[in-house]
Amino acid sequence: MALFRFSLFLLTRFALFTTLCFAGDPSVSYEFRLSYITASPLGVPQQVIAVNGKFPGPVINATTNYIVIVNVWNDLDENLLMTWPGIQLRHNAWQDGVRGTNCPLPPKMNFTYSFQTKDQIGSFFYFPSLNLQRASGGFGPFIVNNREIVPIPFPQPDGDIILMIGDWYTQNHTALRTALDSGDDLGMPDGVLINGKGPYRYNTTLVTDGIEYETIQVDPGKTYRLRLHNVGTSTSLNFRIQGHNLLLVETEGYYTSQQNYSSFDIHVGQSYSFLVTMDQNATSDYYIVASARFVNESLWQRVTGVAVLHYSNSKGPVSGPLPEAPNDIYYPWAAMNQPRSIKQNTTASGARPNPQGSFHYGQINITGTYVLRSLPPVTIGGKQRATVNGISFVNPDTPIRLADLHNVTGAYKLDFPNKPLNRPPRMDISVINATYKSFIQVILQNNDTKMLSFHMDGYSFFVVAMDWGIWTEDKNSSYNNWDAIFRCTVEVYPGGWTAVLVSLDNVGVWNLRVENLDRWYLGHETYMRIINPEENGETEMGPPANVRYCGALQGLQKDPIQLSAAFILASKSLVFSSLLIALCSSFLIFG
Repeated sequence: MALFRFSLFLLTRFALFTTLCFAGDPSVSYEFRLSYITASPLGVPQQVIAVNGKFPGPVINATTNYIVIVNVWNDLDENLLMTWPGIQLRHNAWQDGVRGTNCPLPPKMNFTYSFQTKDQIGSFFYFPSLNLQRASGGFGPFIVNNREIVPIPFPQPDGDIILMIGDWYTQNHTALRTALDSGDDLGMPDGVLINGKGPYRYNTTLVTDGIEYETIQVDPGKTYRLRLHNVGTSTSLNFRIQGHNLLLVETEGYYTSQQNYSSFDIHVGQSYSFLVTMDQNATSDYYIVASARFVNESLWQRVTGVAVLHYSNSKGPVSGPLPEAPNDIYYPWAAMNQPRSIKQNTTASGARPNPQGSFHYGQINITGTYVLRSLPPVTIGGKQRATVNGISFVNPDTPIRLADLHNVTGAYKLDFPNKPLNRPPRMDISVINATYKSFIQVILQNNDTKMLSFHMDGYSFFVVAMDWGIWTEDKNSSYNNWDAIFRCTVEVYPGGWTAVLVSLDNVGVWNLRVENLDRWYLGHETYMRIINPEENGETEMGPPANVRYCGALQGLQKDPIQLSAAFILASKSLVFSSLLIALCSSFLIFG
């Protein structure tokens, strides 16, 4: 029986990898095991989610057009899905790892994700997408490098620095879920982490002794690429490095017009790259700070992440007060000038050897408008829920595209309204029936009380305008139709709106959500269903051989084969690698 299982294991692996034998594109593969560990990032022991025993998880490092294979093992005590926001998964929503497209992975099971970084570059991160799990960890960086034939629009940096910043609660995600289910707000976080570590003890009153903090080692005179990600639960953060400028060069896969900032606001779910030159005299170390933004700073003073920048020739430890945060909390319209200043570098090549700004989006006719209005949470059916256009999304029992392929009726509705309607809020599985190859504008109208970050899976969009008040059609004349930044996650100020343009050329079912985990958990999301009406089997990829079934299709799920740790280790051994190469070679020669 053991021999049979091992043979089946090899055949399964062979089936997954035979496409690579033909594809001609290089691949990278990873084995991820998500489990609970005990950590004390803020001095209080708590349960966090680790990847391969690490918190945060290891970096996924790929290059444009590489095939990425991640075998994920679920050692948690609840269902799991992993998602890769910003990786556009061309025509392959089957690998997206959100509840509307994938069946959850039960405990003690594994699932192998396989997808291509098609025509992409940039700085991203991965995380578990279900039930607020990211609030306990499970996240890690995801880098997609340029191919050597495509130059980057700045001198090659001397090294990479990855910083994952985010607000943090000493309660784990299950306790936070219970609070939200009870109708409570999550309240003020307990702190801000930098790379999973608490603050340097810059203040003996606010920071207890014995907390481990992050130290970044650098050499004088060198320039580093700083890849910065806000992986937190719901708080916008202001980031700054004492005495150093931040030269913005990239956001979520697209090069920006280069400009210096002394500090920078990064909102939940967003990623940026900066060049930082170590040009100070190193009389001492320097503070790295991430502090809560758009809050009452006197109340939120302890919600501050502090790390240390250490020059190799430093003459002493860091000391003194932290570098000051922007003081425009009472002038939020001034804060909006920063995101408005982010422009696309229209002369730089992207993933392909041609200027990425050559796509003249401003000359394309807009074929449809969706106005998505966010309101503060309301009570629906006795439960606290968040809504978009009055609808609080309920995750389907049967993933949407699987329901299509197997003719499952009633799994969802294609009736999501394209504008707010004057009717009572409701809970529903309501999906946008989007038109393939249309060019639409999406107006994100934030009438909630907090800053929101919106993300669109499967796509990037042009951020053409943001302003205060209520959007009206005459605002189109103010759009940036030349060098608007192209990205996949954008902030929307409370009491304001953001307009984005997107070309719907990626077929599949794609999640449109807020990245603020509390609002997302309460139903602040929907999906876009984009189907090619002339589908002939070539536009959208079919479900993978290892697709999971659930809901109305649970009966199609094959009996899982439990594989021991020995077999997993064998899959990574030299013997297995040699066998795989031999199998591929034999297939190419005799197949």
